[in-house]
Amino acid sequence: MSDQSLFTIFLSAAVINNFTLAMFLGLCPFMGVSARVETAVRMGMANIFVLLITSICAWGLNTFVLEQAPFLRVISFIIVIASLVQIVEMAIKKLSPTLFRQLGIYLPLITTNCAILGLAMFQTSRNYDFLQGIAFALGAGAGLTLALVLMASIRETSELSDIPAMAKGTGLVLIIAGSLSLAFMGFAGLLSGS
Repeated sequence: MSDQSLFTIFLSAAVINNFTLAMFLGLCPFMGVSARVETAVRMGMANIFVLLITSICAWGLNTFVLEQAPFLRVISFIIVIASLVQIVEMAIKKLSPTLFRQLGIYLPLITTNCAILGLAMFQTSRNYDFLQGIAFALGAGAGLTLALVLMASIRETSELSDIPAMAKGTGLVLIIAGSLSLAFMGFAGLLSGS
């Protein structure tokens, strides 16, 4: 068990060691779904839900099942994540068909989102207990949502700006992503031992 406080774990995952802007995990939805703030927030909420349930399942698997068979850890986590994403996809399709269409291919791609698998692997390698795992998942989800919303808000604002044609599109998205990543590097020394 780690001796970090829940707030430290949450803050570290959300800002200091942001999965997307510091560790470069979860770039697929970050680049693809971040054109509109509304869609980015909803994608962030879907990711938070999947991260939270993944954290609970990873803790349970690691504590009760995988202790005797650690070589099954990765495949077990992948199966749990794929199942959870299918449940989320069916729920969103039933409850909000508009959101389902807006998210498009990026919703099922949560399954292959390395941030989700990274959460499970980091959580178990750091020996987080149940509450620490929940704080870590919520922090990682908040950080991913923050990255999505920041990117979407800048992209929406840039549509209203006079930007040279050569810099529009993918080039601009990469420049924004790099600038956000550099800005988040400034948080690196915020907590000692992070």
